[in-house]
Amino acid sequence: MFDTKIAVVLRDNLQPWQALNVTAFLSGGLAGENQTIIGEVYRDRVGNNYNALIRQPIIVLSACENTLKKIHQRSLTREVKSSLYIEEMFSTGHDAANRAVFAEYDPEDAKVVGIALHADKNIVDKITKGAKMFK
Repeated sequence: MFDTKIAVVLRDNLQPWQALNVTAFLSGGLAGENQTIIGEVYRDRVGNNYNALIRQPIIVLSACENTLKKIHQRSLTREVKSSLYIEEMFSTGHDAANRAVFAEYDPEDAKVVGIALHADKNIVDKITKGAKMFK
């Protein structure tokens, strides 16, 4: 049905609240960057309007720290723009602080806890190789 795929890959040792928080942030990043993944406004039977949602399924995967690092590197090598969340962002409280702590790391030393991608299905599958369905 879709030529593209959306995948979120989370580090496999996150607390439930962290996994949900990171998934929400990363999905929001994808939607903010690529408006074409947003569907139409939702309306209920009596005419109330609700926000549009992402128009296609989001596959949520998990991986160990080493595999997640490889996935991050593959996304960079293939030049697939991603949403990225690093461990140090858990200690901040707002966007400016998140960006400041994020800027202190490079791809080699970043402690990635989550990454989200939207690209051609085959490319996303190759980048996320080694990740498993989130449980």
